[in-house]
Amino acid sequence: MENYEDTLKDIEKSLGFVPGFMKALPQYVLIHDWPLFKKYTLGESKIPAKYRELMGLSVAANIKCPYCQLFHKSAAQLYGATPEEFAEIAFLASHTSRWSAMIHAQHYSYETFAKETQQIGEYLSKSAKK
Repeated sequence: MENYEDTLKDIEKSLGFVPGFMKALPQYVLIHDWPLFKKYTLGESKIPAKYRELMGLSVAANIKCPYCQLFHKSAAQLYGATPEEFAEIAFLASHTSRWSAMIHAQHYSYETFAKETQQIGEYLSKSAKK
């Protein structure tokens, strides 16, 4: 998109209308960001749409954004996410944050953690080949 009016027309064609939260952005921001929003929300990428939205929901839960939570959960449902997947995401959203908090609270050595992570990976790779 090279101009604002074309961007608005494309948004309306894609979404049925131009949401107010998009109109509220500076014109140059919307011109720049709309193609990215369109690709990664409505289009195809290397990650399937349902999984992108479940990841978005997990991030939204961690940053505690009700707007993002509503949007990503709704989008994930449109892409076929199941109640079982939402239940698992509720846990997974906390899982990384929880372990991060525990490791940070220990002031654990990053270098040691990196070595141990590599060691775990090597062990799991060998175990998978058996």
